[in-house]
Amino acid sequence: MEKITDIAEIIRLLNEDFAHEIENTMIYVRNSFVIKPCDPSRVTEDISVDEMRHMWWLADLIVKRGGKPSMEHSELEFGGDDLRSQLERQIALETEAIERYKQHIELIDDAEVVGVLKHILDEEKRHRKEFRMRLAQIDE
Repeated sequence: MEKITDIAEIIRLLNEDFAHEIENTMIYVRNSFVIKPCDPSRVTEDISVDEMRHMWWLADLIVKRGGKPSMEHSELEFGGDDLRSQLERQIALETEAIERYKQHIELIDDAEVVGVLKHILDEEKRHRKEFRMRLAQIDE
């Protein structure tokens, strides 16, 4: 597989990641408010803050390369109003993020970008684990 070195294409991929972080942040913030106060709602709130930090890091990479962060995003799917469906949706979002970051890490030939994406990838894996743990507790 040929690595991507074209700055415009790297910016495009980073903006794709940025848009997904916007979506996940908004979904998690909303869900943390509608879930009754409990451990999963607090974990969801904490992870939403992590997602905002990912947006900051991605925006920094985009701007350093001469781009502008795109604030466009897809229509949001929250996963319903019950805790189980929200956690299932959040697990799916983290799984999608993990796969996207793995792909972008393989594609991009820019050491700084790859380093940041690897760090974000590690956090997304932890997020998925946290959500899975909360979902398992519902089943107990």
